Amino acid sequence: MPAVSATVIRRVFKAFHYRDFRLMWIGAFTSAVGTWMQVLAQGWLIWTMSHSTRLLALDPILQATPIFLFSLVGGVFADRIERRHLLMFSQILQMLCALVLTFLVGFHMVKVWHFLTCSFVAGFAQAFGGPAYTALIPTLVSKEDMPNAIALNSIQFNGAVMIGPALGGVAMAKLGATWCFALNTLSFLAPVVSLMMLTIRFLPEKTTASIIGSMKEGIRFVRKQGAMEGLIVLACCMTALTMPMRMLLPVFATDVLHKGSGTFALFQSISGLGSVVGALAVAGLGNLRSKGRLALIMLICLGASISGFGLSRAVGLSCAMLFFAGAAMMGVFAMVSSLVQLIVTNQMRGRVMSVYNFSFRTGMPVGNLLAGWLVPVFTAPSVLAVNGALLIALGLYFLLVQRRVAAL
Repeated sequence: MPAVSATVIRRVFKAFHYRDFRLMWIGAFTSAVGTWMQVLAQGWLIWTMSHSTRLLALDPILQATPIFLFSLVGGVFADRIERRHLLMFSQILQMLCALVLTFLVGFHMVKVWHFLTCSFVAGFAQAFGGPAYTALIPTLVSKEDMPNAIALNSIQFNGAVMIGPALGGVAMAKLGATWCFALNTLSFLAPVVSLMMLTIRFLPEKTTASIIGSMKEGIRFVRKQGAMEGLIVLACCMTALTMPMRMLLPVFATDVLHKGSGTFALFQSISGLGSVVGALAVAGLGNLRSKGRLALIMLICLGASISGFGLSRAVGLSCAMLFFAGAAMMGVFAMVSSLVQLIVTNQMRGRVMSVYNFSFRTGMPVGNLLAGWLVPVFTAPSVLAVNGALLIALGLYFLLVQRRVAAL
């Protein structure tokens, strides 16, 4: 039995056998934990200083705006210059923002506009660092271990989402909000050191094409690959129909199930746990065949879980549906990302992944805004039940009618 367990663990964490991937994972995880500590403290300070829900909502919007505006340009740069250097620039710029806020908060000089400005600058840095990071990770492992690496990267993100706010809460209570910003500043040293220690180098091809021309090349590459176009459309629709579930968790905890903040916290934890389990399951599957078909089957399961959660009126059943939805969601996201990475060439990776990330990120605010508009009219349970049904229909369409994704 111990030998079987050891074999399973080696298969699940196979990408950790690569030194460069291990370094990048540790660096990114450390930085992400620090970022979520700051997110917690920053949101709390904006609220206590202004008592304005509009300013509280404006903060993440300002961080997302430059990602929408510049991520496609960031993808071009990720294919034109050494990706390590682009990532280094992104991390240092974000570290400087955190350092500025550390001093402003520590000396009681901070204003709300300081937070908003730094959020915009950090978003600008992420618009260039995101495509470079997404393009760099698959080059650190062999092609057959790429799905495992992407799944482990999903665990890194979701683990930070769970751990960062918890540590941030402890730091705020015991040490004060300033330490959340100070620790986030220090956390950026981890990816910077990791990048300096990498042995892999990306040597871009020389080109005379303009930035706009290079962007068009990336879009043309996507259009020529029928399955790639389907995967990007799938990613956009999937996030638009899935993300409202997480946004509406407080509504279900209070207005639908008539419970308190403890139930809301339970829902958040169960959803996060499901996401980690789903990512671990995909990591354990490895580079299996029929990834497209499996992703679509998981998409159908995701839709059924979301509809089940929307229609549930019992806390236990709602938790079960959230767990399965979190696992299925992470499974679909990891599988679709793997398929995109396996199709694209390394020289086009930055541009194509920026198109994919742009589509992926577009679905989130569109879905949340649409749900926010529909809920007062049709109620939250009805909106989620319909979203789940649409996901099931989307999965069946790609599985039975437009089969280019299912054939992958």
